[in-house]
Amino acid sequence: MKTTLKSLTTFAAGLLLSVSALAQSVDGTVEKIDADAGKVTLRHGEIKSIDMPPMKMAFRVADPKWLQTLQVGDKVKFDAAKVNGQFTVTAITVVK
Repeated sequence: MKTTLKSLTTFAAGLLLSVSALAQSVDGTVEKIDADAGKVTLRHGEIKSIDMPPMKMAFRVADPKWLQTLQVGDKVKFDAAKVNGQFTVTAITVVK
């Protein structure tokens, strides 16, 4: 039992490291905020992790509270992933 638990713990730790290695912070600019829809429109650079070229696009946000801290024109660094079939901002930070 101890060996199985240790193996599962090691596997889970490795999986988390693999997922975090895939995350790629991208530079962007906030173009529009739609709090009612839980979306933010960002002009951004290439997002290699989801095979997306530079463009302007509306993303869902993993936490709608983030939208309260953003303003149009903010420069941001963000991570994005495809969650339940939708492109979603999974982390975002305003760059000063």
